[in-house]
Amino acid sequence: MPSKNNGPGLTGMDPTAKRKASHVDLVLKENVNYIKSTGFEKYEFVHNALPEIDYSEIDTSVRFFSHKFSAPIIVSSMTGGYERAGRINSSIAELCKARNIGMGVGSQRQALQNSNYLESFRVVRRISGDIFVMGNIGAAQVADGFALKEVRRMVEMVEADALAVHLNALQELIQPEGDRNFRGVISGIARLVRVLDIPVIVKETGAGINAAAARKLVDAGVSAIDVSGAGGTSWSAIETLRRDDRRIGTKFWNWGTPTAEALVQVNSIPARKKIKLISSGGIRDGLDVAKSIALGADICAGAQPFLKALDEDGTDGLISEFDNWVEELKGAMFLTGSSNVNQLRKAKIVKVLA
Repeated sequence: MPSKNNGPGLTGMDPTAKRKASHVDLVLKENVNYIKSTGFEKYEFVHNALPEIDYSEIDTSVRFFSHKFSAPIIVSSMTGGYERAGRINSSIAELCKARNIGMGVGSQRQALQNSNYLESFRVVRRISGDIFVMGNIGAAQVADGFALKEVRRMVEMVEADALAVHLNALQELIQPEGDRNFRGVISGIARLVRVLDIPVIVKETGAGINAAAARKLVDAGVSAIDVSGAGGTSWSAIETLRRDDRRIGTKFWNWGTPTAEALVQVNSIPARKKIKLISSGGIRDGLDVAKSIALGADICAGAQPFLKALDEDGTDGLISEFDNWVEELKGAMFLTGSSNVNQLRKAKIVKVLA
């Protein structure tokens, strides 16, 4: 197993900034993936040999809340709160503006405690123009009853179009500095829904949201659920590599509901039409996006592939990665006879593996 890694050049950072930097470094340098898969390989589209559409006319655009995206893709919440995070968020904002899609920022709690890295968040709106931007707060802070003025500062910091509450009980369990008090999360979410005038989105961080949890979130009034299932990056793995004692982390490295299963479960709840449904957690290409849409998602979110493309090839690589996803999505649409995303939602997809 790799040695403990807090990332290069972190001396002198405050503890939270150091942790955020080490998270990104571990994603880029170590194998922090789930051992099990997302489950998308268990599903296949039924091939349409007579699609009767012109590939050049396929429309991948969707509406998400009040915004029109060029494709059903969001660059998911990644980072913020240390120097390099500003450069990462700047490049992602450039991509999202150039391709007219949405993005999320990493947890903003630290920015309320330390103003040194406010710009790593503010840069998103300054560069991205009027694209859809999600702010981000942790479930533990919601449970703590963050003051409304603090939440509004988070929203104003990035001029957010929605606020994401991330559920990361697994990560907090394994994280050396983790906050394991999750009592009051659901009532805290309901409170945010009541007091904010923008949509509240609840997202997992890689361990998945099942039908039972989704029903509670719908009852709390959330506008969207991001299932963020298992099969991609494991936050248990990331935090395990930051520990001296790794026993508990290795036991829970593979914990969680696979993304495809979480997506099917949440799509099946009676109140499904009351919310937007986001598929994330190991989304690695346009075919995963297409399968997600056919299994019930309104839109998909990805993080690790975009971060790695940016790290390896800069902004050009980031844009190329996105364009490849869109071409792969269009390929699946063409081969199912789907000229637009609404038709893709109705494309026949079958489970081929138990």
